[in-house]
Amino acid sequence: MNIGIISFAHIHALDYATVLQNMEDVNIAGIADDNEERGKKYAAQFGTIYYRDFHALLNTDIDAVLVTSENSLHHQHVMAAAKAGKHILCEKPLGVKKEEMEEMIKVCENHHVILETAFPVRFNVPIKQVKDFIDQGQLGKILAIKGTNRGTNPGDWFVDKEKSGGGAVLDHTVHVVDIMRWYTGAEVKEVYAEIGTSMFSEVPIDDSGILTMEFDNGMFATLDCSWSRNKCYPTWGDVTLEIIGTNGTVKVDAFDQKITLYSNQDGTKWIGWGDDMNAGLLKDFVDSVKHGKSPLVSGFDGMKAAEVALAAYQSFRDKRPIKIG
Repeated sequence: MNIGIISFAHIHALDYATVLQNMEDVNIAGIADDNEERGKKYAAQFGTIYYRDFHALLNTDIDAVLVTSENSLHHQHVMAAAKAGKHILCEKPLGVKKEEMEEMIKVCENHHVILETAFPVRFNVPIKQVKDFIDQGQLGKILAIKGTNRGTNPGDWFVDKEKSGGGAVLDHTVHVVDIMRWYTGAEVKEVYAEIGTSMFSEVPIDDSGILTMEFDNGMFATLDCSWSRNKCYPTWGDVTLEIIGTNGTVKVDAFDQKITLYSNQDGTKWIGWGDDMNAGLLKDFVDSVKHGKSPLVSGFDGMKAAEVALAAYQSFRDKRPIKIG
């Protein structure tokens, strides 16, 4: 299978490309990047062709494409790829406007191409085990979930709202809301948010947020989606959930498969020993393209998660809960 990559702007692009390079029967057939220096660097690293114009990459015989560009460009890149008949794995958030995401999903459906949203946390083994507990009814009816996705400020274009569409609230809400939806099959119907700007840095963009959500099955959830980890923190952040059911509760830390190393030279480090959820995501995408099946995470899933983050911004602006639906 020949797969292209549009842009190495996103920090996950390197991880995804490394996974693809190590997969059997998969070839990275080209990298398109409007940043020539960056594009040529990674094209050389992965032994492939560099394209300045992403349309030139889409005009080749690739089967699929990864869209790992700035958030504001996802719509443009997905639309072009779908019209070229290429299957698509798009980095989260799927988009920065609901109307754009709806159009992306519709165009992919009309051109019979797969649109998968990059939510690798679904492929994390501890997260999947809790999904099994819930599906087996071990927790009973889910009454409430408390989630966190606290990380470090990634800087670069992530703090440029023109390119990112938003800060920590958009960046970190979508992963955990997707897991909440996946666990319960329920949709968020109302959001209330408190959001802070420049709380942990001097950059004028939201870097902290607390969301309260009500789901259409009566469940309540809260989420801390902040860039509240400092530069000395051992890793980029966390994803944790505490699920309260009528038959029991469970806590899960998606990134607790680690060894803590204390070093005089490097300070404290976490060395992960567990599963590679990015590999799980890419395998699901490749298998979906090969066998013509629906991916585990759809474009619709990406839109519904992003919709909650966008409603959170509106809630904070209007100082009231916002209904979704």
